[in-house]
Amino acid sequence: MKIDHIAIWAHDLEKLKDFYVKYFGMTCSKKYVNPKKQYSSYFLSFEGAETRIEIMQRPDIAERTEKQSVTLGITHFSIALESKDEVDNLTERLRSDGFNIVGEPRTTGDGYYESIVEDCEGNWVEISVLK
Repeated sequence: MKIDHIAIWAHDLEKLKDFYVKYFGMTCSKKYVNPKKQYSSYFLSFEGAETRIEIMQRPDIAERTEKQSVTLGITHFSIALESKDEVDNLTERLRSDGFNIVGEPRTTGDGYYESIVEDCEGNWVEISVLK
């Protein structure tokens, strides 16, 4: 078994797609549209990787009312880079572009080097080093 994909509801589908393509170098599928259900989606992936992110939009999806960290369910997902320098550089790039850095780069108690950023929709993305 494996995880095929995670799915994220988006308020602004195009803006969210652009975030992951621009900052993480993900490739994007052709946009899927179901006019009857007013549903649209993209699949994002890394070259050579099997696990994908599906971003979806539909007008009847409710906005989150609590901060990401204080709700049950998925808290974050992690995208792994090759080095601490890459984590530091991407974190600073995101900060300088106005994104909220939730967790500064650090080595965790279990030995991971990581930072945490909110994407343009408030989802937490852990940026870590491959182990």
